[in-house]
Amino acid sequence: MKKKYFGIVLMVVGVAAIMWGYNIYDSATSEVTRAITGDSPAEAWAGMVGGAICFLIGALKVR
Repeated sequence: MKKKYFGIVLMVVGVAAIMWGYNIYDSATSEVTRAITGDSPAEAWAGMVGGAICFLIGALKVR
């Protein structure tokens, strides 16, 4: 039973991290940086990828 609660928490944290990463990726500063250098911020990708991994681990724990 505790694994299910832990999985739900991981899923919520994963969704929050994905949203945070996308928010950084879509910010005005990031758009200017991408226009000038072509690079996207590493923390945006870390948030989105880390959040997806966290969500998947949580989903496996709930199942």
